[in-house]
Amino acid sequence: MSIGYACLNIGTPHTNIRSLMQKNATAEKLTEVTAHNLETLERIVDYNIANDIHLYRISSDLIPFGSSPVNTLIWPEIHKEAFERIGSKIRKSGMRVSLHPGQYTVMNSPTEDVVARAIEDLNYHDKILTALGADQTNKIVLHVGGSNGDKAAAMDRFAANFQRLPEIVQNRLIIENDERLYNIEDVLNLANRLQIPAIYDNLHHAINPPPSGGHDQYWIAEAKKTWKEEDGKQKIHYSQQAIGKRPGAHTETINLETFLQFYNQLVDPTIDIMLEVKEKKLSAIKCQNATTETQHLKLLEKEWGRYKYAILERSPAIYQAIRTLLKDKADYPVQEFYRLIDAVFTEEIRPGYAENAAAHVWGYFKKNATDTERSQYEKNLTNYRNNTGTLETLKRQLFKLAEKYETDYLLQSLYFYLE
Repeated sequence: MSIGYACLNIGTPHTNIRSLMQKNATAEKLTEVTAHNLETLERIVDYNIANDIHLYRISSDLIPFGSSPVNTLIWPEIHKEAFERIGSKIRKSGMRVSLHPGQYTVMNSPTEDVVARAIEDLNYHDKILTALGADQTNKIVLHVGGSNGDKAAAMDRFAANFQRLPEIVQNRLIIENDERLYNIEDVLNLANRLQIPAIYDNLHHAINPPPSGGHDQYWIAEAKKTWKEEDGKQKIHYSQQAIGKRPGAHTETINLETFLQFYNQLVDPTIDIMLEVKEKKLSAIKCQNATTETQHLKLLEKEWGRYKYAILERSPAIYQAIRTLLKDKADYPVQEFYRLIDAVFTEEIRPGYAENAAAHVWGYFKKNATDTERSQYEKNLTNYRNNTGTLETLKRQLFKLAEKYETDYLLQSLYFYLE
């Protein structure tokens, strides 16, 4: 089994995907931004490998205007070396990657121009996977689309337009139930008709179940029947409903107890689970640590290293509670560890606590810092204390110092990323 996350990598420096306005989309700028985004992807892939994450969804924004006539560059060739290097890392690590086109990629539209653009967009997504040397187990996930008041006719249009796709794209395409129109039974009917895999999404099912009802495990088992050997392991999407938000809104983090209730009922423990959650990789590592067969305390100690200063600026009491929790080297208190972490992020950052955490971080540099850097730190700290400056300014300087003095421990810390 692999547990993965989508697109953004919170807490790893220089992993932002850049975009362009159309008026600035010159050949030079398109090449520059694409090169930057591929460097970003490689950093994320390196992070995933270092942290044993083997399931990852690549951002559809990787190539600016990738499916648009605005970008006429042969970008797979221009960036061939980068694609091959990244693809080699993905394959050697056993990582499985995917892409998920957005809401404007509508294969069942009654408007030909919309369908033509959808086909171009799916071809673009396949070009990324092909450039990476990814095989058929690396998929493109798509929703069925709209209905225009006639779901049966809309599904027929999807089936007809599917036949217009190149065979390689057909082999990559998988379809997912949504929270509004196409329930899992609809999607399975269409998937069986087209002989392609279906993705089961638990939250979409909770919001939009078929009239026949059915629990998670039943529909996961039914969806599994659509996955052929060449498609790889069955994959599902898992998320949790954000309280007080619109139906389908994802939580900031995965509640571990709720996830484990779902996970422990799975019949197939080898299934791939893509988490859909706002803080991305953090929940992937949390769920991975909770389900691993090799329950070594060092996994939690590594997590503690990432979280500790972000915790300290919110609650010294919880900071100390976690330190105490990790003293027993024979134990693996994963649920209590993450319960405390989740609890601390319901707390607001308090000025006194924030100063204390900043002082701990400053301690990594104070022996090597120049007089100018020391003076600037003291000024930023005083301004924050007197409410004439912000904590953001203070932490921005500390981050720059961490980069200058190549303090990797801090650069990987969530102190600079979690607000």
